[in-house]
Amino acid sequence: MRLDKFLKVSRLIKRRTLAKEVADQGRIKVNGNQAKAATTVSIDDELDIQFGQKLLTIKIESLKETVRKEEANTLYSILKEVPVSKDNN
Repeated sequence: MRLDKFLKVSRLIKRRTLAKEVADQGRIKVNGNQAKAATTVSIDDELDIQFGQKLLTIKIESLKETVRKEEANTLYSILKEVPVSKDNN
């Protein structure tokens, strides 16, 4: 599954176009490598996503084409969430 589609389906990012923009800005890594919106993700991949002043690390648990809002958080597990200082950017 494409990275931008996974981010939308899992509701980590609301819109696919926004997920593409975030990826194109270099704010997402898949297994430690810089990722583009079209990067293919698989189960057990680790994503590092920078949201403003925090860095979220998640592990992909499941891939589904569609999922109900209440079940979206079952597609991933949060490994860590750390604040990012402006000096690191």
